[in-house]
Amino acid sequence: MRIVHVANFYGPNSGGIKTTMHELGRGYLAQGHEFIFIVPGTRLFTEETIFGKKITVPSIILPGSCGYQLIRNNRALVRLIAKLQPDRIEVSDRFTLHCIGRWAKRMNVPTVAFSHETLEGLAKRFVPLPEIIRRTLVSFHNKKFARNFNQIIATTNFAAREFISLKTKNLTKVPLGVDLKVFNPSNRSEELRTELLKGSEILLVHCGRLSKEKEPQRSIEALIELRSRGLDARLVVVGMGPMWKELRTMAKGHPIDTLGYIADRNKVAAILASADVSLAPGPLETFCLAALESLASGTPVVTSNSNAVGEFLIQDSNSHAGATAHDNYDSIADAIERVIRKKKIRLRARAVAEEMPWENTVNRMLEVHGIPSKTNIPALPKAS
Repeated sequence: MRIVHVANFYGPNSGGIKTTMHELGRGYLAQGHEFIFIVPGTRLFTEETIFGKKITVPSIILPGSCGYQLIRNNRALVRLIAKLQPDRIEVSDRFTLHCIGRWAKRMNVPTVAFSHETLEGLAKRFVPLPEIIRRTLVSFHNKKFARNFNQIIATTNFAAREFISLKTKNLTKVPLGVDLKVFNPSNRSEELRTELLKGSEILLVHCGRLSKEKEPQRSIEALIELRSRGLDARLVVVGMGPMWKELRTMAKGHPIDTLGYIADRNKVAAILASADVSLAPGPLETFCLAALESLASGTPVVTSNSNAVGEFLIQDSNSHAGATAHDNYDSIADAIERVIRKKKIRLRARAVAEEMPWENTVNRMLEVHGIPSKTNIPALPKAS
């Protein structure tokens, strides 16, 4: 079967969407399917990769996004897809690629679209309108989004919530996964840990896109608060984004290193495994792959109690793999202190991740596509 996946908001520093496409492609290929992914680029260009055939198409760079790109011509995009003659289409953009769903319905090509963001949360955070107007606009868009595609994929209950409230019938929950070989406790390096600590005792890491909706400044504020309490902690920030300069200014004079975007996944894996706590303070995270990669590395996570991460972080009330906190630095600092006092929490972190390999995600997506997978897994869970 030929599966074509189209994504926007893609660039050299992309994180979760790029990883998701690559891992789905790797998994589909392993099960004998053909995978083609179309992403924004500087020009029309095709290349073979280990994840499938990659096609870049002309795009524009979104101002202030640190390189995120948007496909320029949707009509040309649809013509390209028509030439590829896909059996199934996947879309990772809930805002600008509705035309693909409409075309595919006319051509009787089944489609799925991933809801990687919470529109309700983004609108509340960034759209200064009266609540009733804002909710009406969000509901209108979500209904249109669901109508234009055969299946809407939510990766967590948190991501599914705004569609459940609309009684969306074509909604399916498919959790994302983690590469358990690349992200592994065996990557923990005392030499690297010593290098990153620079004489401090507790190593914290924040890994992710540095943008306003992810509230990365809370990790810096929490570090400063912990230091004021007498905890000898140091913070390493991995990632790029629109807040890069602002965060570097905030970090001046404090034991904080901003390393920027690291393309080498093995290097990121070593940093995550060598830390004591990983921070994911963004209140709007609908999944957060960096948090799951931290758990796979044996590193517990502290996150916001208003995002989706807690769904897999504290699923076992007797043995958490980290802690959730209110959306302020005091509460985050409290949660960090609780986590570093817990024994055997690193074993629990890894155990949680081991329940979520990418193989499960691939097989569940094939079920959504109506194709029997070659691996026996539990029945596909529906969003609820």
